[in-house]
Amino acid sequence: MLKLKPSQLRTLLLALIPARKRVLVVGGPGTGKTSIVRQVADELDADVLLSTPSTEDPTEPKGFPWANEKDATAHFKPFGNLARALAATKLTIWFLDDFGQALPGVQSGYMPLLQGRTADGQELPECVVFVAATNRRADRAGVGGLLEPVKSRFDTIVELVPELDETCQWMIGQQDIAPEVVAYLRWQPDALNQFNPTADLENSPVPRTWEHAGRILSLKIADKAVEAAAVCGAIGDGQGGQLLAFVEMFRQLPSVDGILVDPDSAIVPTQVNVLYAVSTAVASRVTEKNFGRAARYAARLEDAGHGDFAALLIRDVIRRKPALQQTPEFVKLMSSPLGQLMGGGN
Repeated sequence: MLKLKPSQLRTLLLALIPARKRVLVVGGPGTGKTSIVRQVADELDADVLLSTPSTEDPTEPKGFPWANEKDATAHFKPFGNLARALAATKLTIWFLDDFGQALPGVQSGYMPLLQGRTADGQELPECVVFVAATNRRADRAGVGGLLEPVKSRFDTIVELVPELDETCQWMIGQQDIAPEVVAYLRWQPDALNQFNPTADLENSPVPRTWEHAGRILSLKIADKAVEAAAVCGAIGDGQGGQLLAFVEMFRQLPSVDGILVDPDSAIVPTQVNVLYAVSTAVASRVTEKNFGRAARYAARLEDAGHGDFAALLIRDVIRRKPALQQTPEFVKLMSSPLGQLMGGGN
């Protein structure tokens, strides 16, 4: 099965959905399947009908049995998402989430819709397109597999795999995700996706749960024992404990505001974990007014032999505030050795 990182899946969906092609996305729990479909829908200005076949019964895909007393006949009366799909007039993504958990009878119920685009003789509008997502059987997520004729009704089946840099880029753009999580994941990249199915009531570190941990940390809960319990509850005790130790170090860094006030005399760290923390923290505080001072500090990092971290700092700044690429400070930076290290800003 073809494995795609999030940006590649987005590109695929942007191409196939307008062409009315049916896509089945496979991946581990918490890897972002549903989020990417919603992002693509926003980009395409498409409506989304979210179905969870794992909670449905076989009548739902084709409607509710309905008797016509006048002529002693019966038919299936559309309701829920089927009724909405039949009435659609603009591009509409009918998203079948956790499809692999559905009972065989429910899967079979969707076959006429997936193949012939009909339900009890009623044809779906051309503007409706199907996308489905499922976990893998090995994930112990209740997936019993898909019936062979159901699988073959999708135009393509692809697998989504998490990717560190893209996950960090997305987190950087979220104002309510603590930058400490981004810095930690860059320092410990193998921690991003450590899904471990278990009967214990403990979460695994996956992109979704790292997002939860980041949102918890952004609240800055005053009671550190409570904060620790919440973070470990989000990503498990192992990575939770290591993240909290990193956060403690992060919060004891030299004042980031001080670096942005006087970048020429601020301390330049030497430890790798501290460099990740400082570069991420500084980038999270940059504004149009202090960007020039952030650029000077980045230049000092480069002069000290930490060019990769200097480039990381500037790239994070631009991801947060793309308009800063039009400033004189950025143009000057691109003509410096640091700009050459960054590939001329590309």
